[in-house]
Formats: sequence, structure tokens, C-alpha cells
Amino acid sequence: MNFRPANLLLLVILFESCAVDTTIDTSAELSVIVLGVAQDGGYPQAGCEKACCKLYFAGQHKSEKVVALGIVDRKSNKVWVIEATPDFGEQWRAVKDYAKIPNLTKPDGIFLTHAHIGHYTGLMQLGHEAMGAKDVPVYVMPRMKKFLSEHGPWSQLVDFNNIQLQEMKDDSVIHLTRNISITPFLVPHRDEYSETVGYRINSENTSLLFIPDINKWEKWDRDIVSEVSKVDHAIVDASFYKDGEIPGRDMSEILHPFIEETMKLFLMAEKVQKEKVIFIHLNHTNPALWDSKTRKDITSSGFKIAAEGDIIPLN
Repeated sequence: MNFRPANLLLLVILFESCAVDTTIDTSAELSVIVLGVAQDGGYPQAGCEKACCKLYFAGQHKSEKVVALGIVDRKSNKVWVIEATPDFGEQWRAVKDYAKIPNLTKPDGIFLTHAHIGHYTGLMQLGHEAMGAKDVPVYVMPRMKKFLSEHGPWSQLVDFNNIQLQEMKDDSVIHLTRNISITPFLVPHRDEYSETVGYRINSENTSLLFIPDINKWEKWDRDIVSEVSKVDHAIVDASFYKDGEIPGRDMSEILHPFIEETMKLFLMAEKVQKEKVIFIHLNHTNPALWDSKTRKDITSSGFKIAAEGDIIPLN
């Protein structure tokens, strides 16, 4: 697996955080870049006075952006973003700097997973108060399309033609270019305002699964171990490390799969299958985000933890 950070600063940070591979490579013609790894509230999280966030204020850990990916096709000079997070401004700059595509002023498309605050509110940066973008394709499921079309301020983006909503269908392949395709698939989650999807990204030689938000794996009508066996990389929900992580909260009410639970499901899997699993969407309380011992326990068990700037070639 070729899984690499994009710049020297991130190289140092990843080395100190038990990274698996620290070789720099920004030359892949087709690739995915990790633009953020944190849960919707980012890190540090607003109002947090716990020891986890105090690490940041004490200068012992860097801030972390909300989970998002960039897809880069240098063969076609095109770039897409998965998720429009509250950190969209910085993340768009990061993927532009990585892509090095001339005259790139806006994404060739934005793919949304669902209507929770960390996954779509960055769309506001496309409005006339900020980028003033024109006709950016935003790929959404039917309920998400209705939500954005009928509720301000999002509907203003539609009315002003900042964005063009592109309706997707479950398990229907979207060919981005001749080199790469993306397929949304429904997953169970808290769907107050919209459906929730994951994505499968395919090139001729490589496939990647992206599921940043899902209820417990057993709530899904597919088997995660089997799904991972079908792809080369799987970037999956790791909001919490284990039960009891949030004192005073009944975590049975929080339906995300814990990292410990996911690792247990892969206990009997071959090493090559475990190495495909990349944990992302880390809550600020999750020690996998900021504790070196926890990170080492995870990586020594054969799994990976996503870091901002990681590059996954799709060539």
C-alpha cells in the first residue's frame, strides 16, 4: 500500500504520531488526498474543557480539520471534493496546492454524504459572501436535494446558481472521467434531514471505500469484512475508540462503531485485509486522535489511522 503524506510539515507530525509510511510522493496522476480526519466538531471542539482538548491549548497537539477527501485526476485536470465541511476554505486550498492544475478556480464537483453539520455546511463558502462560485455541481441523494433546495440559506446557493444540485441514485455508478468513477451506497445513520451514503471510488487499477458515518456495523445490510475484501483501501468511521469514552453518557445510544469493535470483527482476517482499514472521523475524545500509545496499539494490530495530507494513489 502506498499511503503517504503530502508535505514535510505533515511528515514530521505523522512520524511523531506513529505513522506507517513517511515517504513523500505527490506525483500520482490519480489519487485521493485526506483533507481532514476529525468528527463534525473538529479538534479542539467548541466548549471542550477536557484533557483531550487541553493538549491543543498547551501546544502539545495540532488542531484537526473535519473529515473530507479530495479526488485528483491530473490526466484530465480535474478535482472533486467529498464533503463540504466547516473547514472547506482551507481544505480547498490544500487540494488545489496538491493538485497543481493550472487555472483551477473551483471544484469540478462536491459529493455530500448527509446533512449533519460537519458534512455540508461548508457549502456556504461557495456563496457570494465568499467564493461567489458559479454552477459548482453538488452531488446529493433525493432527500438531501430537497433539503438544500427548500431551506435557506442553502436554497440561496441554488437560486443564485452558485451550485447545481446533481441527484444521485443508490448503487448507481457516476463516471467522473474515463479514468475514475464514484458510486454512492446507502448506509444506516441518523437521517433526520437526509439519507446517508458512503462512496466507492474506482479507477482501472484501484478501489477505495469511504464510510465516514454509519451506525453499528451490524445495523448495515452488508458485511463490512466482506466489503473490505472487495477493495484496496477502506476509510471507515472511527468516531470513538471504546465504550465508556464519554463519562456520564450512555454510549449504547451512540450508534457509531467503536474502533475496538471494528478491530474485533477483523480479528480472524488476514493481515492484508487489516492493512486496508484506515480509521477516520475521530471525535475529540477519541485517544486515537491524540494519544501515541493508543495509536501504536492500533497500528501494531495491523490497522491504519488517517492523517491530514495522506495520499492514496489510484494509478
